[in-house]
Amino acid sequence: MACSDSMLKDRFRGCLLGLAVGDALGGRFEAKAAEHIRARFPTPAALFAYPDDELWYTDDTQMAIGVAEALTAHGEIIEEHLCRAFVSNYVPSRGYGRGARVVLDTMEEGGDYQAVAEKHFPGGSYGNGAAMRVAPVGLMFRDERQQLWEQARRSALPTHRHPLGIEGAQLLALAVSFASHTCRFDREAFFADLLGACESEEYRAKLQSAAEVKTPADLVGLGNRIEALHSVPTSIAAFALTPESFEETVGNLILLGGDTDTLAAMGGAISGAYLGERQLPGRLVGLLETSPKGGAYLGQLADELFSAYERRFRQPSPA
Repeated sequence: MACSDSMLKDRFRGCLLGLAVGDALGGRFEAKAAEHIRARFPTPAALFAYPDDELWYTDDTQMAIGVAEALTAHGEIIEEHLCRAFVSNYVPSRGYGRGARVVLDTMEEGGDYQAVAEKHFPGGSYGNGAAMRVAPVGLMFRDERQQLWEQARRSALPTHRHPLGIEGAQLLALAVSFASHTCRFDREAFFADLLGACESEEYRAKLQSAAEVKTPADLVGLGNRIEALHSVPTSIAAFALTPESFEETVGNLILLGGDTDTLAAMGGAISGAYLGERQLPGRLVGLLETSPKGGAYLGQLADELFSAYERRFRQPSPA
């Protein structure tokens, strides 16, 4: 079932705002053990009722903003412009990992950031840093599978060169694309699409396990760590378990503990791309920070990304 333009625009907004809400709420519990979180918040509903002050996002959203800005300005991922966007948005206190700070500091200084990345992460980073920011690619190239896969790869390369780090970003982008297309979620088709795209046996095995998740407790076995292999499939599985509920998708991920901000950012992006802004928790969207690139800016950026998408893929046919 196809969706109208107005619904699709709402999904672009839902994706970016859902990413930010998940990231900001999850950021409050990063590196905490599941038992610690559940002792205070036994359910997703309790988690979502908790904040009553401004929600500040982390590096996950900040880097996703850079990807979206690069796409709206240029219509595709061009590494030079993407790096410029990363640098212009870079605020180390947002929670960047040590390795990411080293690479971004080198970018900011105009140095050879690729050599630094390769030295700091021998064989390339296989963390989830490329996947956490890739959602705008999944929106922009939702109608062109081959381009989506390539553009997601390009969006990863400035910081992630390991095949598992790159493939994690590609699969997350594909999940966002699938979610943005359907008005009635088909779990079997969703996993068939993702499994068909897998390039590695590692991700194929993980996604097969993800497809078998029946309860929130089953998510534990998929992982809650910073490695893309142990977090991207988890976020995908959480969405597929409760596709009609942003609160349950994001809440179940945070209740796993560990890398809660990135798990919830990725799950929130997929969920928001499916449900749209109108079905996000309005109270928490309203609590997103009022900084120059806070909640209002994210909504505006999503609108600009949607306009860029329309320019790229919906040019009128020649007379």
